[in-house]
Amino acid sequence: MKKKEHFERLLSQRLDELLTEPNEIAGSRTGFRAHHPDYLDRGSMESDTSFAFHIKERESILTRKIKDALTRLENGTFGICDECRREIPEGRLKARPVATLCIKCKEEQETEERIGE
Repeated sequence: MKKKEHFERLLSQRLDELLTEPNEIAGSRTGFRAHHPDYLDRGSMESDTSFAFHIKERESILTRKIKDALTRLENGTFGICDECRREIPEGRLKARPVATLCIKCKEEQETEERIGE
């Protein structure tokens, strides 16, 4: 039960951080919009915007994974590998609490992905 509470607290805390962090990157270059930017300013703005969207996309994916992990905690399937149905070692969960695969199954998945590329 302690393990469940630990991971629930950890995941909930990280989810709160993701949902409440201000988006400083997207607004960091808005001062350029006050005048007609030259091509270097426009290029920098486009790069910043692209980077901000990339970060937001990654945060969105992580948010979804955290919510899924919290759901697994609720229904009792947290820490069970989706592939082999064995328990995921606690060390792996501490390093990556949103993990759905044990190390062996994750390595097999990555190998298959490399072969498919």
